[in-house]
Amino acid sequence: MNHTLKKLSLLDEMRAKLRREGYAYSTENSYCDWVRRFVKFHGFANRDEMLNDASAKVDQFLTDLAVVQNVAPSTQNQALNALVYCYSKVLDAPFTEVKASRSRKEPRIPVVLTKEEVGQVLSIMDGTTGLITKLLYAGGLRITEAVRLRVQDIDFGFRQITVRDGKGKKDRVTPLANNLIPLLEAQLQKVKTLHDQDLEQGFGSVYLPYALAKIYPNADKALAWQYVFPSRNLADDPRSGLTRRHHVDQSLVNKAIKRAVKKCSIVKKVSAHTFRHSFATHLLQTGTDIRTIQALLGHANIETTMIYMHVLKQGGQGVVSPFDVLSV
Repeated sequence: MNHTLKKLSLLDEMRAKLRREGYAYSTENSYCDWVRRFVKFHGFANRDEMLNDASAKVDQFLTDLAVVQNVAPSTQNQALNALVYCYSKVLDAPFTEVKASRSRKEPRIPVVLTKEEVGQVLSIMDGTTGLITKLLYAGGLRITEAVRLRVQDIDFGFRQITVRDGKGKKDRVTPLANNLIPLLEAQLQKVKTLHDQDLEQGFGSVYLPYALAKIYPNADKALAWQYVFPSRNLADDPRSGLTRRHHVDQSLVNKAIKRAVKKCSIVKKVSAHTFRHSFATHLLQTGTDIRTIQALLGHANIETTMIYMHVLKQGGQGVVSPFDVLSV
């Protein structure tokens, strides 16, 4: 007997599955949105229609994204990942090879700041956004990784920061700059004071991945699990409904970076990720091994890290312009 997708609660089932497996809330929303768009694109009325010739239907949807909607390669890949998850984990019917037209990803050299430019920008940034930006450059962190740091991830003894559940759901360790230690110690003291106030008012809970919340039922109120950069305000958790203190919004960091770059009259297109690119490039300039940089950045493939070699081999770091040997 056929049922409508609403009655079957496909998206609710998918959300529950993603939540049990510890996916980020943003991923949960994104995946469900792509499945919703896929269903609307084909006008499916029930699961049987989704399962009938699934590979061809996925091909049609992805091809439309690339050819008609001209989406970015990363957007098309995200849509594919969402559909792969839905069919394999929720519908229990993995589809076969996808032959859809793919969005083209043109090779791009990353924007990199010089050490002097980094110094100029960081010197006029202060407060929480300034400290986060310093961490991006000091340890090569992604902006999402920086704002999600927990108190226990900062190890002053070993001078290192543990980035947990980074891209690809992998953990890694990156150096803690000595010059940032006093700033981070002061930040963690602020976190403790704020957390103590929250506890006194009957709050103090923080989001934990589903598995950890089950294993350690009281860990959500422990100082070790609090965010290093907490939000100013408490908010209702959309998943549990509990009133919690989340981490600072990463958009605030990017806005602060743009203001600082403008003040420095730097015309390069700079974002939070630029400091990660600069971290890797400057390490290469000082002779750090490419494999070490790969590990610090958390790249799965060395080819991804090699892009920074191309940065150094071009322009002033590599080929000398023939104009410089002329006597004019």
